[in-house]
Amino acid sequence: MIAALRSLALRLWPVPRLRWLLFGTLLFVAALPGIAALGLRVYENALIRRTEAELTAQSAAIAASAALLWPGPAAAAPPEPQEDPRENYEDAPSGVDLRSSPVLPERPAASVSLAPTDPVALQVAERLAPAIAETKRATLASILLLDRQGLLLSGRDRGLSLAAVPEVQSALSGAPRTVLRHNDAYLRDTPLDWISRATSIRMHQARPIVVRGEVVGAVLVSRSPRALFRGMWEDRGKIALGVAAIFSLLLVLTGVLARAIVSPVERLSRASRALAQGRHAAPRRPTLEVREIGSLYDDFAAMSAAIARRSRYLRDFAAALSHEFKTPLAGLSGGIELLQDHGATMADAERQRFLSNMAADAGRLSRLVSRLMELAQADMGRADPAARTALAPILAAVADGLRREDFAAELAIPADLPPLAAEPGALEAIVTTLAENARQAGASALKIAASLADDEVTITLADNGPGIPEGDRERVFDPFFTSKRAAGGTGLGLPIARALAENGHGQLELAASEMGTTFVLTFPAAPA
Repeated sequence: MIAALRSLALRLWPVPRLRWLLFGTLLFVAALPGIAALGLRVYENALIRRTEAELTAQSAAIAASAALLWPGPAAAAPPEPQEDPRENYEDAPSGVDLRSSPVLPERPAASVSLAPTDPVALQVAERLAPAIAETKRATLASILLLDRQGLLLSGRDRGLSLAAVPEVQSALSGAPRTVLRHNDAYLRDTPLDWISRATSIRMHQARPIVVRGEVVGAVLVSRSPRALFRGMWEDRGKIALGVAAIFSLLLVLTGVLARAIVSPVERLSRASRALAQGRHAAPRRPTLEVREIGSLYDDFAAMSAAIARRSRYLRDFAAALSHEFKTPLAGLSGGIELLQDHGATMADAERQRFLSNMAADAGRLSRLVSRLMELAQADMGRADPAARTALAPILAAVADGLRREDFAAELAIPADLPPLAAEPGALEAIVTTLAENARQAGASALKIAASLADDEVTITLADNGPGIPEGDRERVFDPFFTSKRAAGGTGLGLPIARALAENGHGQLELAASEMGTTFVLTFPAAPA
């Protein structure tokens, strides 16, 4: 199932350009606060609570005004309030939340009641009518006064009862209450109204009118919480300008990122294609460079240089290989042709001479093929990273194997020398090749010394032979270069030795010397 879904995703997923992916990511991140706020109803609840606070202030002021105007000896001369400077005022906690508060149906219509309206309450309502009318015009809220029986004291439904409404019942019992109700008469008049369901809700708050500790009536205030979204619609020009500014900033950021990341990657891609086609590739470094991209360009330059060196090596190697094989093959072809044409009439001595030359050429070809196999194995092999080799036994075995009456090998190995991080077979092959070359060059003595410095073991092999001519010193590690071709030399011994050293993270170099020849072999010391 998972494999099928992954296959479907791979087929349907469009492969975008990195520029558009960066821009889409930045745009999504910029829009996240707004998306989260809408998803969590932050704006809606802020709107609801703001509306509730305004309704609370209006109903409290009207209830207090009605209590002051209520007839009666105690109400006519209220005591002077004493302000306490230490008194703290705090916002009343909100009683509604769009995520948890139920939204009730639209408020039921007022019903007919046989009870008479309280004449004192009617008198107070008439006196408050101008103030209520002005407040309604300013706040666009509906404000209704009710007597202690829940009968309306103002408006076109005057004398009808709202006593069955839950919030009115709560207020007449002495507890103010705020509820949310659907507004069935609501008509959307701005395009922003669809953002929130709070725009189609009407908030109702009922507050008791208390005189001398007794509930004598109630104030019912209601309003639709639409101010925030109406304000957003009225400020749509500023909002559009802000969106345009954010969009422009995103474009600038995308351009900077594209210049610092996308364009360099595209240049590297074009350079890689050129390199694959065998053409020169040197991409221009970016002006706005980041560390990772700079490191990528450095790695590409190193890879390009390595490929160029390898290409030159292969080209030169192929040319040298062709030359080395051409000579013995030409000798073999010539000898075969002579034997085919004149073999019957040749003298035995002459025929034997041609056959000897052909055998020598065949032997040289065989040695070349064998050494080439050794070079390939040395060049492509990888040393064991956990290899540990004691140097002294290896050098002692090589010295014993090469000692002759006319050749002596002297060792100078410190007793406390640590093991080398090299394979014993590779180390023995390198030292044997160098020592054998010294003996074949005419040296009578070879001194092998070792030392430790900076976690590296340096092995110096110095002989007393005739040395290497100055003109040949730069070519001694080139494949097929040899001064002993007549003696059967293939010119592959030193290239094989250097390849074995480098594959073991070592180095083999020809050092300057006043007499004889000196090679320096370096390997890292094995970790303790």
